[in-house]
Order: sequence, then structure tokens, then C-alpha cells
Amino acid sequence: MQRPIYLDCHATTPVDPLVMAAMLPYFTEHFGNAASSGHLYGWEADAAVQQARETLACAIGAAPEEIVFTSGATEANNLAIKGVAEAYLNKGRHIITVATEHSAVLDPCRYLQTLGFDVTVLPVQTDGLLALATLERSLRPETILVSVMAANNEIGVLQPLAAIGALCHERQVLFHTDAAQAIGKIPLDVEAMNIDLMSLTAHKVYGPKGVGALYVRRRNPRVQLAPQLHGGGHERGLRSGTLYVPQIVGFAKAVALAIAAMPQETERVAKLRDRLWQPLSQLNGIGLNGHPTKRLAGNLNISVAGVDGQALLLGLQPVVAVSSGSACSSKSIAPSHVLEALGHDNALASASMRFGIGRFNTEQEIDRVAECAIATIQSLRQVARV
Repeated sequence: MQRPIYLDCHATTPVDPLVMAAMLPYFTEHFGNAASSGHLYGWEADAAVQQARETLACAIGAAPEEIVFTSGATEANNLAIKGVAEAYLNKGRHIITVATEHSAVLDPCRYLQTLGFDVTVLPVQTDGLLALATLERSLRPETILVSVMAANNEIGVLQPLAAIGALCHERQVLFHTDAAQAIGKIPLDVEAMNIDLMSLTAHKVYGPKGVGALYVRRRNPRVQLAPQLHGGGHERGLRSGTLYVPQIVGFAKAVALAIAAMPQETERVAKLRDRLWQPLSQLNGIGLNGHPTKRLAGNLNISVAGVDGQALLLGLQPVVAVSSGSACSSKSIAPSHVLEALGHDNALASASMRFGIGRFNTEQEIDRVAECAIATIQSLRQVARV
């Protein structure tokens, strides 16, 4: 049976063959524990980890010692948010985030509310962008952290990181960004953008699942974190646990490949996205979700009026693998909280599709998906009228 065309690259991406080739020796020949400092096997593993740390640091304008490896962006977000909350108790208990954040940010914030922290969840404009004036009005003397994602996982919107970071540093408030969807797709520079904490993951950029990292600023200011995992003191005491060397090697390789190809790949994928959107936009009742230009090149999120969302997803399934929202919460039938934050009602938020176009997609695939989507929408609307 022919497999569907994969257009769900915001959920995950296939591992690039070059990434797999880089990882394989560290499962077999170079299998040592990076913490084993008394023999060659440990030295080889540690050298590979340090090289990966340098690669990731270079990709975001950081220093290697500022990279802390984690199991993924969810753990990195938890370490950043809960780690700051615990470490800065004496300064304040106020945290600011945004309504369109991933649940890996919103849920830790909700948890902190049960411990007595005050969390302000800011609205966004109808295009998904955070208004800087709204953020500025929300800052208080007791604010210790602002968390705003770099690129939205559903609608692809790119927030103004540099402006947010400048505002936070002016008020001496720490700035965290979830950059899981952004690494390797847009330029990131923690110094130029005044970012204090940045969460990363490998599997959104053609690397393996199960590995991520947290950038933790060490100068101007030096960020303090309370570790959330204890037992061994790995990663300078910030994240205990034996390092997963093959995945770390793969993570660095994936990011290096993405950075090297970023200008050309951004242009290519944006053309594919526009090729898909052009015929879809000719239908009545089709709306683009998120800012039309300040978005990831491979993201197309649309709402389809007059159809049932689940029926639309089922109709597309034989031809194309897409998502109706965040893959991390796709088992829930609740409408997307991101689209609700844009002002959509339940019906329109439920009847939405997220197309995530990636490295291995072709023009022929895009044309086939457009043809299928148009036929499915027209068919469902005809049935609804009967």
C-alpha cells in the first residue's frame, strides 16, 4: 500500500541519512560513557559530546559551556521555567508567558500557580504576534521571567525576539524562548537577541527523537537555575543522567546541516508552501492562520469554513499525513488553544489543517496534496448542503 505524503514536519521530521551515519559508530564502536574518565572509551564519548556542544553553541552565538543537554525541548522548558522560579524566589514570584505557547510551557506555568506563583498569560493579536506594548505593561518589579516562543508550532508565527529580549534586559527580567521549531530554520543569536534561556530539540530538524538542549546564559547576567533532576551531577549539576552520546552527536550533525543549507532551503520550502496555498486560497471560506509573512517558511495553517474538522482530516488521510493542531495534543478532540487565541470560534478552530513542509517534499507531492485537499473540501461541503 502506498504511504501518504508526509506534510507534518512540525510534529517531527525523518532522520536525515547523514545524521544517521554520524550516529551509528556511537552505538557500537564508540559506545563509552562520557562520564567515564579513566579510559579510552570514555574519552572518545566525552570528546564527541564536547564537539557537539561546540557545534550547537556556534549555531546560536553561545559559548559551549552554556549548553546543557536534556531529553528534549519539553524537559528544557521545564528546567528553564521551574528552575528559574525556584532559584529566584527571593526576587519575585511573577512569570509572564503567552496564550499561544506550547503546553510544555503553559503546563509548567500552571503547576507553578499551584505553588503560589503569579502567572500572566498575555493575549496575541489576530495575526498571532505579541504586541510589545502589552508585554511592557505587564512587567512588574517582582517579574522574574518572560517566556515567549520563537516560532509557533501550529501557525508558524515568528515572534520579535530581539525586541522582547531588549525590553526584558532593560527591566532586568530573564527572557526564555522555546526555539524547538526555530533552530536550523531561522537565524538565532542569543547575544543580539538578549536571550537568557533557550530550549532546543533535535527531532524537528531531521535529528533523532529523545535529545534536546537548554542554553543557559553565564554572563551579563549569569542565570541561576535550580536543577529538576538529581543524581550524579552531570551537566555541571544542572541535569543529572548519563548522556545519550549517539543522539547528542546526531543532534549536532542535524543542526550543522540545517544551518549550512538554511538560505537555500528556506527559499525552496517557501516556494512549495506558496504553491500549495495558491490553489487553496481560491476556494471560498478558506482562511490563513497567523501572520502572512512573519512565519516559518514551511508552515501553512488554514481554517476551512463549512466543514467538519474530523471529517476533513479523515478525508485527507489516504493521500497526505497532516495534523489538525499540535501533535503533542492531537489525541484530544478539543479545538486548538492557539487558534482560539487568534479569535476563532470552536467550529472554525476545529476545522483547521496544519501543513508542515520539509526537506524531502517535492513539487509533485505538493500538487497532489492541493488536488486532494480541494476535492475533499468540495465534497464535504456538498454533503453538508444535502
